[in-house]
Amino acid sequence: MKLFFTLILLLSFTINALGQQALKDSADKKDEAAVAELGAAASLSLNGGKASYGFNAAVEVTPIENWLELELGVSPTFGTHLKELDADLLFKKPWTLSQKVEFMFGLGVAWNHTSDYGVITNTAGGEVALDFMFWPSAAHRFGWYLEPAYEYDFGRGHEQSVGMSGGLLIAIP
Repeated sequence: MKLFFTLILLLSFTINALGQQALKDSADKKDEAAVAELGAAASLSLNGGKASYGFNAAVEVTPIENWLELELGVSPTFGTHLKELDADLLFKKPWTLSQKVEFMFGLGVAWNHTSDYGVITNTAGGEVALDFMFWPSAAHRFGWYLEPAYEYDFGRGHEQSVGMSGGLLIAIP
């Protein structure tokens, strides 16, 4: 676990150094009020090996330019005898790597509503996510994203899972 946090810290310094020029280049870009994320989601339990698949919808706003982005998202997923609804609030640190590529490291809280073999549970947890955003044009109207994540459930059993979501980005003016 120490190695993981050390790698994240080194990655943040590297990305910050690479992104300094990109920040200057993106200064004349028009800012959007929010960004919507719509796409597919997959999750794999590290405790029981159960996989589930579904979709992801999220809205991202920037209260502090170049320092903080907030993402509120929901992901309903389905597997064998499993229905899960995850909602999360992530606090993300953005780095602009170029006019067309952004990276964000996020930490946040998650709420899970799970029905497994008819047994319903509601639990809270924590989440770590890496968000890669790709914009085909510098105008940032439409793009796509990939977001791998790790979630730790604070409920009984301390469920741990890894997931991946990806799809379309839509700027909301």
